[in-house]
Amino acid sequence: MYKISILGLGLIGGSLAKALKNSSREIEITGFDKDPVSEQALELKIIDKKINSISDSLGSDIIFLCLPSNLSLEYFKILAPQLKEGEIISDVCGVKGVFEDEWRKIMASIPTFVGKSSGFYIGGHPMTGKEKGGLENSDTLLFENSLYLLSEKSKNLSGISPFTDLIKLLGARIRFVDPYLHDKIIAYVSHLPQVLAVSLINSPGEDEKINYPDFAAGGFRDLTRIASSDFDVWEPVFRYNKNEINSAIENLIIKLESMKNFIDKGDLSSIKDEFISSKKKRESIPSNIKGFINPVHDVFIYAEDKPGTLFRLTEVLYKNSINIKDIELLKIREGTGGTFRVSFETNEAAERAKVLIINAGFRLA
Repeated sequence: MYKISILGLGLIGGSLAKALKNSSREIEITGFDKDPVSEQALELKIIDKKINSISDSLGSDIIFLCLPSNLSLEYFKILAPQLKEGEIISDVCGVKGVFEDEWRKIMASIPTFVGKSSGFYIGGHPMTGKEKGGLENSDTLLFENSLYLLSEKSKNLSGISPFTDLIKLLGARIRFVDPYLHDKIIAYVSHLPQVLAVSLINSPGEDEKINYPDFAAGGFRDLTRIASSDFDVWEPVFRYNKNEINSAIENLIIKLESMKNFIDKGDLSSIKDEFISSKKKRESIPSNIKGFINPVHDVFIYAEDKPGTLFRLTEVLYKNSINIKDIELLKIREGTGGTFRVSFETNEAAERAKVLIINAGFRLA
């Protein structure tokens, strides 16, 4: 039986526990978190035992640090020097260089006559998540088809195969990357989008006469979706990856200044080139790999304003086993009807839903 300790039972740690418990492997999981959280995890049977001290995790085959980066780093400094032969410690944080630096210090600090630690550090970063964290939002399939980045420094470790086998049980796709290059890449594809979303939604400023979000359409809503992320999770990211984030922001400012100049000069040809370039790059993003914001496929449906309409709409999808990921009433005219945006997980589900909805007497908006 594999013995695993998960320190931090929030969205990632909770989902990790659920996915492993749902796998074909026999795994004993101990969990560490605040009492109400660990008690809930125990009641849900996603962990076998709760531990009250991080030191109780020592002796497990693998220790996963699934806490915010600052706390994970603090616990890493305590636990990593105490690893026994063959024991693995890994984290799931969005910064990797700072952990790699700390691991080097720990290895260098162990006296030669005592012998180097026989344990392993494997830096990890699952490229998945949700807008809302916490155990209550954890999901067995959170890692399905997501990229799980692992430090290239661990690629040739003797303990890497059992670890990668475990990650594959989550349904994730493994990719090795240099930890310092990781921080540069993630600054552009994860940290900068977060900064952009926050800045974009705050850009109109405060105006007593106009509440700009009242006029926001789908594009603004989708671009700013991650602006509601919890700052407590992001605070250590800005602390530990500030240089790469600032570099990414500076490059974005150069791009925005360039677009501003094109618009100012009426250089529509250059603006068109930017659109063509962005379209090409956007379409090159793999559509079958999940990210922080899972892609959805929208269908817009006109429905009459009468009792039972929404029930009829959802009933036809339910009877045909089509799952609705999201639903929103966009516009309505009292006594006449309104437009619903119904979202599906795949394009195939959306196309099938269209046929069923039309056959049920609805029309697409």
